[in-house]
Amino acid sequence: MSTPKRLLRIGELLVQKGVVSSDQIRIALTEQRKNRDHLGRILVRLGFATEAIILDVLGGALGQQKAQLSQVVVDSEAIRLIPKDMARRFHILPLTFDANSNRLTVAMADTFNVVALDQIAAHLGGAIEIVPLMAGEAEIEKAIDQFYGFELSVDGILREIETGEIDYESLDADSAEYSQPVVRLVNALLSDAVKRGASDIHFEPEEGFLRFRYRIDGVLRQIRSLHKNYWSALAVRLKVMSGMDIAETRAPQDGRITLSLSGRQIDFRVSTFPTVHGENIVLRVLDRQKGIVPIDELGLDDEVLMTLKLMVARPEGLMLVTGPTGSGKTTTLYSLLNHLNTESVNIMTLEDPVEYPMGMIRQTSINEVARLDFASGVRSILRQDPDIILVGEIRDEDTASMAFRAAMTGHQVFSTLHTNSSLGTIPRLLDMGIRPEILAGNIIGILAQRLIRKLRADCAEGYEPSDIERRILGLDAGRQQLLYRVADEFRHAPHQGYEGRTALIEVLRFDREMDELIAQGAKLKELTVAARRRGFQTLADVAIKRVLEGLTSIDEVSRVVDLTERLG
Repeated sequence: MSTPKRLLRIGELLVQKGVVSSDQIRIALTEQRKNRDHLGRILVRLGFATEAIILDVLGGALGQQKAQLSQVVVDSEAIRLIPKDMARRFHILPLTFDANSNRLTVAMADTFNVVALDQIAAHLGGAIEIVPLMAGEAEIEKAIDQFYGFELSVDGILREIETGEIDYESLDADSAEYSQPVVRLVNALLSDAVKRGASDIHFEPEEGFLRFRYRIDGVLRQIRSLHKNYWSALAVRLKVMSGMDIAETRAPQDGRITLSLSGRQIDFRVSTFPTVHGENIVLRVLDRQKGIVPIDELGLDDEVLMTLKLMVARPEGLMLVTGPTGSGKTTTLYSLLNHLNTESVNIMTLEDPVEYPMGMIRQTSINEVARLDFASGVRSILRQDPDIILVGEIRDEDTASMAFRAAMTGHQVFSTLHTNSSLGTIPRLLDMGIRPEILAGNIIGILAQRLIRKLRADCAEGYEPSDIERRILGLDAGRQQLLYRVADEFRHAPHQGYEGRTALIEVLRFDREMDELIAQGAKLKELTVAARRRGFQTLADVAIKRVLEGLTSIDEVSRVVDLTERLG
C-alpha cells in the first residue's frame, strides 16, 4: 500500500512544477489502479508529459544527476562488464568504468531499484562501486540496441575498418549510425582521450598515413596511426559533429562538439587547417569538471595565497594573468571569478569563446559577424551595471584602453596578456599606448604562470646534484640535498615518469611604491628590486622550491622556465 502513496507525492510535485494538471494526475492514478504501472510511464503513454520533462523535475527534486543519452559516448570496458540481457531486464546502460577508483557509472530508469543494484553488484563480485544516473526508459532501450553488439574498443574498430568498406552517406545519418565503424572510431578516440586526461587531440595527415596524437600534461604523445585512405571519412565525421561545412577543405574552420563522457558533459573546441597532405584537425578538450579549481588548490604557498586573496578583495582595478598558450591562464581566471561569485555581485565576461559555463555569471562569446569584439563588448558591458568584468584577452590598444577605463570607473577587471613574466607586462602595456600615469594606481596585480608535470613516486630516483645544478638551485657546496628525476627504465613509458600537472605562479602585488616608480618611468631593474624587497618570488624561485620539495625534476622545470639567469 505504500507504493501509491509515494507515487502520489511524485504526482503532486509534477503538479506543483506545472508539468501536469490535477485532473491529469487523477486520470493517471485511475489507470494505475488497473495495471499497477509506474505513474511517470502512464503520464507519458497518455500524452500528458514527455519522459525528458518528468526526469528533469524528478532529478532536480531528488538531487540526482541526469544522463544525456542522446549525446553519450559509452566506454567499451563498461559495456563488457554488464551482459545485454541483464541491461535489458533492469533497464540500465553501463556508461563508463574507472579502473583507478574501481567505479562503474550506469544510467538507470529507476535509480531507487535496490533489487537491480544488488543484482548488478553480485554479478560484478561486489568489488566495484556502482554510481547510478537517472535516464529515461525509452532512451535506455534505444541505447542498448545501439551500443551492444558492436565493437567499441579502438583496437577492435581499427581491425574492423581494415577489413571493411566505408559508406560515406552513413556518416551523416541520424539512425543506425553505430553500424558504421568510423562513427564508433571517432567516439572511441574522443572517449579514450578524455579518460587519459588529454587537453588536446591532434588528427595529423602525413603523406602516407594519419597520425593521432594526444597532448597529455602539456606534452604531445603519439597514440595511433592509420592508413591515409580513411582520413577523408574521419574528417567528414568530425566536421558533421562540430557543425562545419564538409565541402570546404581549403579554408580554416572552427566548430564545437558537446558529448556526455564518463557521466558528465565534455565540450570539444574543433579547428581545421589546410596542409599539403590534407586538413589538419585539432580538438581542444574542455572538461567543465576540471576547468574550475578552488583558489586554495592553485598550489600557492600560504603567504602568497593570502596576498592573492587580499588583491582580489580590492573593489576596483585591473588584475592580469600572463603566460604562453596552454599555461592555464583561463583556469586561474575562472578560479578567481569562482572565488568572488556570490549573489551580491554582477559578474560579466567577454571570451573567445566561452570555455566553461558558470552559474550566476553572464558569459558572452565575441562574435565577428555581429561586430562584437573585446573593445566594443566592454563598452556595452559597462551599461549592464557590472561589478566584475572578465575580458578574455588584451590584444590591442583599444581593448587595453577600455579595460583601464572600466577599472578607473570603479569596476574590478580581469584579463590575460601574452608576456613572459609579471614585470614584463608593464613595458608591454606601455608599448600598447597606455600612459604611465594611467598604469599607476589602476593595476591591482599581475600573475605570471606556467604548468609543470609532477613526478610519479613509483618512477622517481634520487641523486646528488651536479655543480651546475647546485649553482642554479643556490645550494652551498657542503649542503647535502637529494634531488629527484625519472629513472631510466621509465623514460620511454607512455606516461614518461610523470602524472598530472601543477601551476608555477608568480604573484606581483602593486602598492603605492610600485605605482610611484611606474609613474616616474622607472626601469625594469628598479621595479624588480622594489618588488623583491616586498618578498616577490619569480617563476624561477617558485620552480626551484618545487624541485627541492621533490615534486618535479629540474629537467621538467627547465622545459618551461628559464633558469640560466641564475648562473650569472
